[in-house]
Amino acid sequence: MRTQVAIVGAGPAGMLLSHLLHLQGIESIVLERRSREYVQQRVRAGVLEQGTVDVLREAGVAERLDRQGHPHYGVNVQFDGERLRIPLAELTDGRSITVYGQQEVVKDLADRRDRDGGEVHYEVSDVSIEGPDTERPLVRFTAGDGTSHEIHCDFVAGCDGFHGVSRSTIPESVRTNYERVYPFGWLGILAEVPPSSEELIYANHANGFALQSLRSPELSRMYLQCDPQDPIERWPDERIWAELQTRLGTPGWELREGPVIDKSITALRSFVTEPMSYGRLFLAGDSAHIVPPTGAKGLNLAVADVARLAEAMTDFYSGNGTSGLDTYSEDCLRRVWRVQHFSWWMTSMTHRFDGPDAAFDRRLQRSQFDYLRTSTAAATTLAENYVGMAEV
Repeated sequence: MRTQVAIVGAGPAGMLLSHLLHLQGIESIVLERRSREYVQQRVRAGVLEQGTVDVLREAGVAERLDRQGHPHYGVNVQFDGERLRIPLAELTDGRSITVYGQQEVVKDLADRRDRDGGEVHYEVSDVSIEGPDTERPLVRFTAGDGTSHEIHCDFVAGCDGFHGVSRSTIPESVRTNYERVYPFGWLGILAEVPPSSEELIYANHANGFALQSLRSPELSRMYLQCDPQDPIERWPDERIWAELQTRLGTPGWELREGPVIDKSITALRSFVTEPMSYGRLFLAGDSAHIVPPTGAKGLNLAVADVARLAEAMTDFYSGNGTSGLDTYSEDCLRRVWRVQHFSWWMTSMTHRFDGPDAAFDRRLQRSQFDYLRTSTAAATTLAENYVGMAEV
């Protein structure tokens, strides 16, 4: 096979990059080790920054998003039953977030690639990237039918997530990994019940963190801080609802309960690899960085990465040189570290930390909450980071 850009990974980063390149007349082939059904059904992030929505609209793939997405103009932070609303739009010149599931974004992009005749190979295996530091990289893979193939290309985009092959292709001698593993995880549930709040609620309780979110007018998405090593069997539905009621409860407010149709436990970590490029291999999304979900930034960072990468590749194929490609890693990492800081800050403010400093930490959290409640500047800092910095 011959193409201009080989893309490893058919999640939101890979599929959006393929579409953005297509709009500029640049060919690509996408490889994905999972089935199409798996990629489009896994429940992931659901909060889109203003900038992410803008990119999807400009790319012509936001028709269903605009019909079914849920714009939010505020977010709630809660400490020991005291709830504070942060007016996002008011503090950021009208910017907002939109709740729309990551799996829905992937469906929209996959359907558009189908209509445009895009080449996407699912259920591939044995993917390897050769010669990324040459002018003619090569990607080998085994198709679902067992046949072996190779793709000759100009560039490779590694959009295959934290456990993919792209990052490990970059020699260890030229990359540095930065990581923080948190001592807790999130138990996430999807429940068939209308959301109890029109806007998200981040709650800090003595029992631990809780989050009230949603996926649609009929589906609630909620999370509880837990031990990441807990077997899911330790969390029957009755215990989940009891903890959600306790941690999210405020006087005069009711948490609706309903059938739990999905639940899983995810460990929290922060991770960044530098640089995000090597020769003609460029990393985007989770292959280059992971953020704790508290700030709702994973998908949004991936979109920012590929939007910048598509622009740089367009400049290259338009004859405008390699300056955008040369500075891709540096440009992306400025936003990555801003987002890492915000996600760490939100996590440290809203979660229970055990250990000898637990009482001290909790008093600091109380002070931070009081600062948000009494300072417009503090609330604005949270708001502008939450909706997404326009320029970083």
